[in-house]
Amino acid sequence: MAGPLAGVKVLELAGIGPGPFAAMLLADLGADVVRVHRSQSVENGVDPGGVPIMDRNRRSIGIDLKNPDGVETLLRLVESADALIEGFRPGVTERLGIGPDVCLARNERLVYGRMTGWGQEGPLAQAAGHDINYIALAGALAHFGRAGEKPTPPINLVGDFGGGGMFLAFGVVCAILEARGSGSGQVVDAAMVDGAATLMSFVWGMRAYGVFNEERGTNLLDSGAPHYDTYETSDGQFIALGALEAQFYEEFLEKTGLVSENLPPVTDKSSWPELKIRFTELFKSKTRSEWCSLLEGSDACFAPVLPMSEAAVHPHIVDRKTIVEFEGLLQPAPAPRFSRTPGEIRSGVAIPGQHTDEVLLEWGISAEEVKDLHARGAVRRSA
Repeated sequence: MAGPLAGVKVLELAGIGPGPFAAMLLADLGADVVRVHRSQSVENGVDPGGVPIMDRNRRSIGIDLKNPDGVETLLRLVESADALIEGFRPGVTERLGIGPDVCLARNERLVYGRMTGWGQEGPLAQAAGHDINYIALAGALAHFGRAGEKPTPPINLVGDFGGGGMFLAFGVVCAILEARGSGSGQVVDAAMVDGAATLMSFVWGMRAYGVFNEERGTNLLDSGAPHYDTYETSDGQFIALGALEAQFYEEFLEKTGLVSENLPPVTDKSSWPELKIRFTELFKSKTRSEWCSLLEGSDACFAPVLPMSEAAVHPHIVDRKTIVEFEGLLQPAPAPRFSRTPGEIRSGVAIPGQHTDEVLLEWGISAEEVKDLHARGAVRRSA
């Protein structure tokens, strides 16, 4: 294993979305993450929640968690794990007999990471939901979109991944570090509604200072400002302008020739509509490629708006190897980067149950016991 988390052992109860994303982050940086798949997934050879790329760098075992011997097998693995992560509704793992109290009784240093939308308690804890619901309630979704238009979901980046999986991975690593000093594990309650709210900290600060208007699309960073927005080019493509600071805005005016025009000051909010009209006309006068030739790499805070297919071949992305190809699939490289212990992509998506025997033997269960567990239907391996 390479990476700063080499030697860390994590059990991941296979799920969808933010839980697997957190597991990918941990595995990319060197943790030995073992996915625990249901017997049905092993039998079918299909992970219902599996996503290529996001399920990379992990091994898979098949355990029947409705079989008492399967539950006991998982608990034996817990004894030598640093962390377990799960993404079920509150109370599900308790009913299966693998809740935090049971697991911590078997391993007092265990970090038990729980990923939910609403959290482990609260009036909505048992309600179904998705990213769009969590970020709506957290006070984030209301502020995505243009003035006079309805809120626009930012794909599922803010709830599932930014507010969910990232916070779960961060919380698990923090708790592992604490457990190494105290000798005691704990539960990490990672809720997407909490994480999404935390991602809004800067905006809450702007609101506290009275410089953020809750009317959508009227602020500095939400498409309200002319110098922080996207614009269409003559060939139907788009560019992104972010010339917020005075020196960067001046660079933009100089390079585009606008400095010679008698434009109103961008610091006067009442001038924003007029400037928007002028900037729209300006960027419509050239192709995206022409604007790149003029502005890219300057201090005008400019970038072309690229879809994934184009981003993958942009010179900067290629030079930094930000997007790489592994087993025929283009995918983001592990991040962040470490000078001495870099993360790496070691393997693609495992077939459910592909490593059952290998992991059980490696984690301290004898060959004879493994054979008996198969006979009892407690564990499964892929055909």
